[in-house]
Amino acid sequence: MNKSLEIPVVDPFFYIDAETRIMLNYFETMSHKNPINILVTGKQGSGKSSLVRQFAAVYQRPMATFQVGILSEPGQLFGEHALVDGATHYRPFLFPQALQTPGCVIHLEEINRPEHPKALNMLFSVLADDRSVWIDEMGLIKVAKGVVIFATMNEGEEFVGTEMLDPALRDRFYTILMDYIPADVEIEVLVQKTGVDRERVREIVNIVNKIRGHSETPLDVSTRTSLMIAEMVAAGASIREAITYSLQMDREQLEAILLALHLEKGLLDDRKTCKYILFTGELDL
Repeated sequence: MNKSLEIPVVDPFFYIDAETRIMLNYFETMSHKNPINILVTGKQGSGKSSLVRQFAAVYQRPMATFQVGILSEPGQLFGEHALVDGATHYRPFLFPQALQTPGCVIHLEEINRPEHPKALNMLFSVLADDRSVWIDEMGLIKVAKGVVIFATMNEGEEFVGTEMLDPALRDRFYTILMDYIPADVEIEVLVQKTGVDRERVREIVNIVNKIRGHSETPLDVSTRTSLMIAEMVAAGASIREAITYSLQMDREQLEAILLALHLEKGLLDDRKTCKYILFTGELDL
C-alpha cells in the first residue's frame, strides 16, 4: 500500500550561511539532470536534519525520512517477509516508493549508525551511476528523475554506536559541513520563534556561547537546546532555571560556570563571521 509523501512546510526563520545556500541551489539545478546524493555532517544539533527538510520545503519536493539506526541486515530498507493468513508474503516498505517518486527528497538519518555495517550494502547500487537495484521480490527498482538523497550523520568518538562511513560509500556524496550559527543570527532565530525579548535572548546566547567555549568543561550546546532554553523562559522560567534544566551536564559544574559568567562583563563575542541569510525561498542570484 502506497503512502502519500508530503511536502514539508517552509520554516520562515531558517538561516544558513550564504555559501551553503548557493551550493544548495547548484545541487537543485543538477538534480534535474541526474539524481544527486548529499552528505550533511557537523556538530550535534547544528541543523542537519532541519536543512534537509527546509530544502524539500523551499523547492516544493515530497520528502521521506528513514532511520538508518534500526537497520540490522541488507535489504531491510526495501521490505520484509510477513506471515499473512498462514502464508508468507513480501511487504514492500516506503523506501522503494520514495526512490521511484520523481523529485523526492530522501533523508537517510544517522547513516553511520546501522546495527550492522552490511545493512548499507544495497545502497551502493542506488547511489551509483546506474541508479537501480534488483530486489528478487520486486524486480528492478530504478531511481526516479530528480530524486535527491540526503544522508546526515554526527561524527566523533563521543557519539556511541556510530561507525566510520565506508570510504566507497562516502565517495558517492557531495558534502556539506554544518556548524552552529553565529550569535547574532541565533539571537534573531530565538526572538522570532519564542517571542522572548531581545535582551533576555541575548543573555541566553551569550551564556550558551561561553559554555561552548569554556576552557575546562566545553560543551556542545546546539541551537535546538538554545531554543529549548528560550521556550522555558517564554513559559515563565528564569534564565538560570531554563539553562539548568535544559543542559545535560553536572549541576555543580554548571553552577560554577554560571557563577563565573555572572561575575564577568562584556560577554558579547564580536568576532567577524561569514554572511548568513534566510533560506526560505528561491535564491535570487
